[in-house]
Amino acid sequence: MTSNGIKPGLTLTRDDFEKAYKRVAPHVYRTPLLTSRSLNEVTGFDIRLKAELFQKGGSYKVRGPTNLIGLLTEEERAKGVICSSAGNHSQGVAIAAQQYGIQAVVCMATNATPSKIEATKGYGAEVVLHGSIWDEANEKALELVKERGLTYVHPFDDPRLIAGQGTAGLEIIEDWPEAEIILVPIGGGGLISGVSMAVKSVKPHVRVIGIESSGAPAMQKSIEAGHLITLDDVSSRIDGLRVKTVGVNTHSVVSRFVDEIATASRSDRRP
Repeated sequence: MTSNGIKPGLTLTRDDFEKAYKRVAPHVYRTPLLTSRSLNEVTGFDIRLKAELFQKGGSYKVRGPTNLIGLLTEEERAKGVICSSAGNHSQGVAIAAQQYGIQAVVCMATNATPSKIEATKGYGAEVVLHGSIWDEANEKALELVKERGLTYVHPFDDPRLIAGQGTAGLEIIEDWPEAEIILVPIGGGGLISGVSMAVKSVKPHVRVIGIESSGAPAMQKSIEAGHLITLDDVSSRIDGLRVKTVGVNTHSVVSRFVDEIATASRSDRRP
């Protein structure tokens, strides 16, 4: 048991992340660490930004699905993969599936943004519209898993996905070995789980700090309580941070590998 009463759970090793990197690297861009003179002047620190906006699909979200699909059997790949998302996860899954030459199905709510629907289709995915909220679209995805034998790609809590997201952390440490503190945003917790374990497997003394929306502090509240908390309502200008419940695995990892969680200013919240 840990000091806050949470049972130790998922732990990935340096070897896990290095193997994940070998699977992921041929299919994604190695994004740069950018410097910012203005941020350095304001803070008094040497700050660098991991520019995953230059990644395929415009975010880190392609890394996890690429690793996950790389671990599927030939039989599983032949049946295809499925996810439910109206954001970057859908495009990450679609891009990863396209790169492996397999089918991807993405379930979205009927009121999903038309541009995101078209972008996902543009990467070769079959888009299924169902319900008016993510939960209803996700229920449809789980139905299709049973009907068609598709592999479900969870947006943040699958260990294979977490290992893939963590490859960004390996790149940070390789490109800037002197880094002392790494700040990582928290939505469902997949990115920070992967990055924190990957970084600490190489540099145990590097501090990893999670940044969570003040309008959706599901991880912070769950860590404080020692068990998963479901928020009644969430509010944030950033879609990926509006999460009511984090994952079992991500909760466990963050409780053990993340040094601190800070909430972003209320200025990030929707009025």
